[in-house]
Amino acid sequence: MIKVQRVRKSVFYIFLAGIFSVSTLYAQLPPVFDRASTEKSQSVATTVRYLSPERILWQSENAADYIKNASRLLKKGNGQADLSNRDMCVMKSTWGIKPALLFDFGRELHGGLQIVTGIYPGGQPVKLRIRFGESASEAMSEIEPKQNATNDHAMRDMIVEVPWLGKLEIGNTGFRFVRIDMIDANVELQLKEVRAVFTFRDIPYIGSFNCSDTLLNKIWMTGAYTVHLNMQDYLWDGIKRDRLVWVGDMHPETSTIATVFGNNEVVPKSLDLSRDITSLPHWMNGISTYSMWWIIIHRDWYMHNGDLAYLQQQKDYLVKLLAHIITKIDADGKETLDGTRFLDWPSSENKKGVDAGLQAMMIWSLTAGAELCKILNEPATVKNCEVAISQLRKNVPDANHSKQAAALMALTGLLPADQANKDILSVAGTHKFSTFYGYYMLKAKALAGDYQGAIDAIREYWGAMLHLGATTFWEDFNLDWIPNASGIDVLPLPGQKDIHGDYGAYCYVGFRHSLCHGWASGPTPWLTENVLGIQVISPGCKVIKVIPHLGDLSFAEGTFPTPYGVVKVKHVKLADGKIVTTINAPKAIKVIRG
Repeated sequence: MIKVQRVRKSVFYIFLAGIFSVSTLYAQLPPVFDRASTEKSQSVATTVRYLSPERILWQSENAADYIKNASRLLKKGNGQADLSNRDMCVMKSTWGIKPALLFDFGRELHGGLQIVTGIYPGGQPVKLRIRFGESASEAMSEIEPKQNATNDHAMRDMIVEVPWLGKLEIGNTGFRFVRIDMIDANVELQLKEVRAVFTFRDIPYIGSFNCSDTLLNKIWMTGAYTVHLNMQDYLWDGIKRDRLVWVGDMHPETSTIATVFGNNEVVPKSLDLSRDITSLPHWMNGISTYSMWWIIIHRDWYMHNGDLAYLQQQKDYLVKLLAHIITKIDADGKETLDGTRFLDWPSSENKKGVDAGLQAMMIWSLTAGAELCKILNEPATVKNCEVAISQLRKNVPDANHSKQAAALMALTGLLPADQANKDILSVAGTHKFSTFYGYYMLKAKALAGDYQGAIDAIREYWGAMLHLGATTFWEDFNLDWIPNASGIDVLPLPGQKDIHGDYGAYCYVGFRHSLCHGWASGPTPWLTENVLGIQVISPGCKVIKVIPHLGDLSFAEGTFPTPYGVVKVKHVKLADGKIVTTINAPKAIKVIRG
């Protein structure tokens, strides 16, 4: 039973101003967005807020004798040194003892640190060692090979001098924890404030999701927040390590942005960067699939935003890229892609699985390219793509038990979705899932009609990261890491495994592992697309279809941004199992009920 209500544009703005006013929005988000307790500085793309730590997690040995009044650093600050010198934290060092504090700011942030000092004896700058960490143990680590703590991409371990009766701002990385050590011997330091410098785009969360399972609600919001942090100058892979535009990794991120924030300039800016620095016949980021992801992202972005003028700017490069891809098919219909042959890191050692995934990626990207070229009035390219797709479909490779390959093959019709789900995707639950390709595994399960299995997978896999203290989703995660492992928000006890420092592989061994990676946000768009059931049918969201799949949920409701305004849906399951749906949609949007 579905009710469709049309909303006039003026009413839509009232809806935005009321239900999703800025104050209401920030009340729904983590405490880091509390405007009343923070300050704001203006820049072109980002906002800065200053946040006091939520707790002191650790103090060095003999802290009672060498650190006084540390709790004052948890109080709200104003960033201003003053002459009153009241209520200061006092740290004193000796030749043998160098006091240190470990701060927890409550959740993952992007930015740096502000230190405000007082009037202390000597009147000279004092040297401090500052260590940022995405986990508590990373902030306590040394830069050495054992657990692979690094300063790659962003400085997170440094020695600085703080001024007497002044202020210093340092750092530009991803972190939740900060450790401060005194370096000089026989000096006194008085601290008035130690605050995080939180840098982010001040944009509203227009999309929303709420259901009868609070864990799923938290997972949806965590995925949204993970991507939000990575929306800096460009759309990054991670805010600590891989502060780069990896265009393939962007697809889950751009799907999340469309679901949560709607049209945002960081997406075309990043897509254009990848295009402009990659002359053909080279592959974006040196990886053939990443050039293919560029095509798929453009297709999906156009479907959501309907910006024909922007799509037309891609025409020349798109046509030439599609022609180049088509040259990588042999007489038997098998892909012959050069460059780095890559799906994601966990699948990289399964050569047959990678081969199968690349075959499917060729079909997906050429299908998306043909769709775009029809819009761009390029009939010759459309025909060439269709012939190439027909050739590729004659060769059906073995997925070799790869969940990544099976997902791609199901999504492109190379393998029946129900077979892929039964024989590969559902085997051993979410073991051998991955944070990046987990999104496509969920999509393939939905295509097979296994919505409940996908919901359970989200709870098991992404929920496990939350249970381990995550406030953003990680570059990689493996269920096998969980036994006897500490969370990221505590220091490991003797005999425990460190979930951050003791695990990881490939380019993310140990503390080099990013704990805020936008490619892991797949459950956010998936829950909107499948549980709320909102599917975009025509460019610019002119036509949407709403088919809810609640599984074991008793209700689900949420909002979805479109170029014409917000679509609001609510689904309630009755005692007899029937679902009553209410839809509020802008007048310009046609809603098809499933």
